[in-house]
Amino acid sequence: MSEQINDQEFLDMNEAETAEDENSTVERCLTFESGDLILYISTKHVIEIINNHSITPLPLVASYIKGIINLRGQILPVVDLQLRMGKGGSDSTNNTCIIVLDINSISLGILVDSVRQVIDIDLKNVRPIPLKRQQKLLDGMVIMEDGSVFMSIDCQALSSTDD
Repeated sequence: MSEQINDQEFLDMNEAETAEDENSTVERCLTFESGDLILYISTKHVIEIINNHSITPLPLVASYIKGIINLRGQILPVVDLQLRMGKGGSDSTNNTCIIVLDINSISLGILVDSVRQVIDIDLKNVRPIPLKRQQKLLDGMVIMEDGSVFMSIDCQALSSTDD
């Protein structure tokens, strides 16, 4: 009887390991809206989300840099995501917020229209963006069960100063 229990425990452990291996491609992501796009970024880059923060404009910087904010003594640049993607600038609403990110030890804020939710995305389901529709700063897309399309932000391109 003890052999059966040991065999059962072994089977349970293998099932748990297999489940962990299958879940290893699942990543927690913050979803948000910018313009007509629904975007997501890994929560490992997200520090916090702030509302109603005063942005100080800066002269002689790229047009997509809205300015800087003082966040508890840390000065952070704020990037207007729509302008950075080469679209028109975003209009400020009650839902507009700044997502503070840390990308390779570079802290910055991105101005977005609204934050949606945190979801788990299986990275095996992420597909490349078709070339004729490829947009700056986006590196993948996933089609959700309800048919909506979420686009992945390319963190390296976002933190880069290259246009």
